[in-house]
Amino acid sequence: MEEIEKLERSDQQSSWLKKIRRQFDLSTFKGRKLKQVRRKMQIVYQDPTTSLNPRMLVKDIVGEPLAVQKLTKGAERREKVLEILNMVGLTERHLYRYPHEFSGGQRQRIAIARALVTRPEFVVLDEPTSSVDVSVRAQLLNLFQKLQKDLGLTYLFVSHDLSVVECISDRMAVMYLGKVVELAPTADLYREPLHPYAQALFSSIPIPDPTKRRKRAPLKGEVPSPVNPPPGCRFNPRCDKATDLCRKEEAKLIDVRKGHYVACHLIT
Repeated sequence: MEEIEKLERSDQQSSWLKKIRRQFDLSTFKGRKLKQVRRKMQIVYQDPTTSLNPRMLVKDIVGEPLAVQKLTKGAERREKVLEILNMVGLTERHLYRYPHEFSGGQRQRIAIARALVTRPEFVVLDEPTSSVDVSVRAQLLNLFQKLQKDLGLTYLFVSHDLSVVECISDRMAVMYLGKVVELAPTADLYREPLHPYAQALFSSIPIPDPTKRRKRAPLKGEVPSPVNPPPGCRFNPRCDKATDLCRKEEAKLIDVRKGHYVACHLIT
């Protein structure tokens, strides 16, 4: 990884870098190679109301990836669709309905079925529980955990809800303006966040007890523009501990403990 970063920073675009990109950079994949990768990688979007085609029946929505990948057809495709629908808690009577005939939680189950019907290895979950109420959220989280265990899935779970992240994730990355500032096992990060932004983030989690108050570390200022981020550490304009080095040079992720990485000059 360090070698790739050095090559990217250099002025010369070497043939070695181009070769590495052709082999590993998904943005360079085309045609059959890209199609094969898509079969192994799928995504569940935040809002199923907009991610599901309102003019298609459930059987066609869930079966579409199988048709695109040319994996099955006819009765076999219907059988595969029904199998994955059963796995997410839906039945045969839901096959010939349109998305608007379902509740928000059921629509998200349809989206999950569509993502899993090709049996991928890696699934991106883009805030998949943010558009449903608390009770349905718990059901979906239990479903994600069951599917992960049964199908051997790897998730990339994106969320602003820290309680949901704690429930679903083994490792957690805290990002600020598109940069990872801390990466660690979830339990370690919740027990002792090290980066100033992570500390402020975790201090904002409400305690479910009206008689107790958490000591907070409020942030000052506004979030800078991601298009024109500040020099040095991107968090420095809002950090009360920032030094001159923080304002000049961006810190790199360094392993400060076993598997606990932090990008902060104050720590490294």
